[in-house]
Amino acid sequence: MKTQDARTFSPEAQEALRKRAVKAVRDGMSKTEAAKVFGVSRMAIWNWTKKYEQGGEKALRARKRGPKPRIRLAPWQAALTVRWITDHHPEQLKLPCVLWTREAVGQLIEQKFGIAVSVWTVGRYLKRWGLTPQKPLRKALEQDPKAVKKWLQEEYPSIRRLAKREKAEIHWGDEMGMRSDHQTGRSYGRKGETPVIPGTGQRFSCHLISSITNRGTLRFMVYRKKFSADIFIAFLRRLIRDTGHKVFLIVDRHPVHKSHKASRWLEKHKPHIRLFFLPAYSPQLNPDEMLNNDVKSNAVGRERARNREEMVRNVRGYLRSTQKQPHVVRSYFQEESVRYAAA
Repeated sequence: MKTQDARTFSPEAQEALRKRAVKAVRDGMSKTEAAKVFGVSRMAIWNWTKKYEQGGEKALRARKRGPKPRIRLAPWQAALTVRWITDHHPEQLKLPCVLWTREAVGQLIEQKFGIAVSVWTVGRYLKRWGLTPQKPLRKALEQDPKAVKKWLQEEYPSIRRLAKREKAEIHWGDEMGMRSDHQTGRSYGRKGETPVIPGTGQRFSCHLISSITNRGTLRFMVYRKKFSADIFIAFLRRLIRDTGHKVFLIVDRHPVHKSHKASRWLEKHKPHIRLFFLPAYSPQLNPDEMLNNDVKSNAVGRERARNREEMVRNVRGYLRSTQKQPHVVRSYFQEESVRYAAA
């Protein structure tokens, strides 16, 4: 019987042929007879049975055809490219974009090494290098890196030592506004049909001022009016009353925090509370920002309040639940940008 070239078969047909031939041999058929029955060479039968003995049925499975992808970049070129991507923005390397996309990386490779690669090849490179597409954090252009460095290396360690000496509790504070039309998360639906979530067409808002500690303490106040010195002072009064001992409160440089009215009140209550300011345009250094994100995502974005009163109830209920779970509050300090404040 004339043998046939099994390489012309589809991968699925090849796999089925290999499995049937090996099963026949295992059931007692000789390799020579199996070669005649299945129309292949005896050497093919011998190779298949050997693969089965060494790796079982997995060894007989169809494999992807064609040559393996050729790596066109030398190892040193790949290492340099990864360093450029992780340490620089595209604009710093004179590329006409602000995000590292496959197209941008392809332009970088061509610019630096004179090698033109397709976006699909760039995608394979990025996957091999362990780089994945992610939503970037926003960093203000006005932020002073030297001030941030000084805060991390000098100012905050000094505050921590002073708090220990004066037996004060360090709180991290912040304020934020919440709107009824805030949406977060995703919902499953049929492909091409965007899910619709019912919600009121009215727009309303409320505001939150809060403080947290790395020991899991949460203090908050939900209010409806615009943030002012009076509201800030009312929160500070509550903070002193509820804490029971001296408070070091670290906040951003919001004008209300530095207002004359707030400064005069703080001067009168200096034995009980003291204010410290984060570097300008550096919200990523404040652990209380993690609480804000949590509240916006879970108490506002995923709850469809019908009016302001219901929205306030939702936010207060969520925050009271969080107060009873100190481990949740402590987890806010585990984010990389604020881990310095966890100790």
